[in-house]
Amino acid sequence: MTETVNPLSAALAALAVVLFATALLMMAADRLAVAGFCFLSASLVIYLRETRSPGGTAAD
Repeated sequence: MTETVNPLSAALAALAVVLFATALLMMAADRLAVAGFCFLSASLVIYLRETRSPGGTAAD
């Protein structure tokens, strides 16, 4: 059985991955303020995806 993927949920998940990758690169470049902001942003994107997006996995 196949399940359809909500495009908004998929886009938010991809954004979180990009933010984490950016944060890791900024940590390696010793830009810790930017890295911290990216980690915080990724955490907020994940929270919003799980709580607000129709395709999130959080229980109702």
